[in-house]
Order: sequence, then structure tokens, then C-alpha cells
Amino acid sequence: MIVATWNVNSIRQRGENLVAWLRERQPDIVCLQETKTQDESFPREPLEALGYNVAVHGQKTFNGVAILSKLPFDEVTARLPGDEADDHARFLEAVVSTKTGALRVASIYLPNGNPTNTDKYPYKLKWMDRLFKYTRERLALEEPLVLAGDYNAIPSGADVHNPELWVNDALFLPTTRAKFRALTNLGLTDAIRAVSDEGGLYTFWDYQAGAWQKNNGIRIDHLLLSPPAADRLVTAGIDKHVRSWEKPSDHVPAWIELALEAR
Repeated sequence: MIVATWNVNSIRQRGENLVAWLRERQPDIVCLQETKTQDESFPREPLEALGYNVAVHGQKTFNGVAILSKLPFDEVTARLPGDEADDHARFLEAVVSTKTGALRVASIYLPNGNPTNTDKYPYKLKWMDRLFKYTRERLALEEPLVLAGDYNAIPSGADVHNPELWVNDALFLPTTRAKFRALTNLGLTDAIRAVSDEGGLYTFWDYQAGAWQKNNGIRIDHLLLSPPAADRLVTAGIDKHVRSWEKPSDHVPAWIELALEAR
């Protein structure tokens, strides 16, 4: 079973690229971020035509998450617990059934946090605290869990082409990295790093300053696995070539293969 994540940076602008990639990679479950559309405007039809069930949690012009699944949804839950006043569409959880039991997947679009001297950075940190609490509770279920998405967090210097350019950025500040480590230290496995220690494994290249051409990238899209999911990890990868397509997202898909079978 292949589970993937992709910040598409507008589902309406990247719809053709998404369909092309789905046909190429053939993932079973896909977590999307920055769909940037309301639920009623989400372009379901091309995705359903490929055999996907579609769950969405969107809002107009920004944010927005979705999960595509070739397996029927047993449960779908929107919004990260912990702040009823938070109306940003940044979190969507789904449960599907496999031959070996339930698989829980969450699509995550963590706040950027810039500029750091505004209320955006405290909001980011509070959101990370909420994600920590949610994850700790879900891990107690001892089931395969995949937390997939755009974390807007660069885990270490090995995950950025030029660390000096990011030292004052919310994605790379020590507090951000510490909270990301605290999350993984709950017992989660960073799937990409579980299969490779290589440098240059990036998932994002800015549109500005020739970042793609210079390979000035960062790795901020992650698939974090609970121990039962990590036990079933076969391999993982990043589809870097998608960034070279016409009208690309500034992110590319990352994916894992799990030793799980659909019913």
C-alpha cells in the first residue's frame, strides 16, 4: 500500500498535474494540503474517476486539506482538537480498513509562522503543542498511524541546502526544531530518514531567485509513522521530478510503501 502527501498549492491550478501524478505513482491514499478551495468547489470528479474516495476540509483562497483513498472511509474527522476558536482548515483525519486492521491517516498543514515578530509564530507553536497532544493520545491506540503533510518545519541542517539562509525563519528556528523533535520523540518514525541519510532530499523549492534551478531546497513535507506503521514500512521516496512539470507546485509529493493490503 502506498500512502503519499503533497502540498499542491491550489487544487484548481494543479489539477492536471495531480491527475498525471496519480496515474504515474498509483498511490492508495493521498494527503493533500493547500487545496485553497471551499468544500463545494473541490474538483472531485477527475479524482473519483480514478477510483478515489474524496474527503475534504477547505476554506476560500487559502489553507485547505484533503484525503484521497481507494479504500472506503470508515471515519473522517476535520479540525485538530484543542482550540475551538481556530477556524483554519489545516487538519483532516481518516480511518480505513485493511486486511490486518484499521489504518489511521491524517493530512496536516502546519502553520508557517512567519513573520516571527507577529502573532503568527505563537500560533504556530500552539498548533504544534496541540498536534503533540493529539499524537500522544492516538499512539495509545497502538494502531498503524501515518501523520502526513506539510509541517513547515526543517528538522535539521541536513534537510536544507543552505542553512544560513534560514536561521531566522520560523521553519528553522531552534524552538520549531525542538517541538518537531519532541513530536517524533513520542515514538514516531520519520519515514524518509528511515530509508536514507543522504543530503539533498528536499520537498520544497521557492518560486523565487532560481531556487529550483540551484537546488536550493528544503525538506518540510514529512510522513511520520507510529510504531505499528513503522514496522510495516517497506520503502519511502520523494518524487522530485514533479517540480520540473509545467505550472508546478513549489512542493513535490513524498510517499511511503507499507506492507498492508486492502480488504
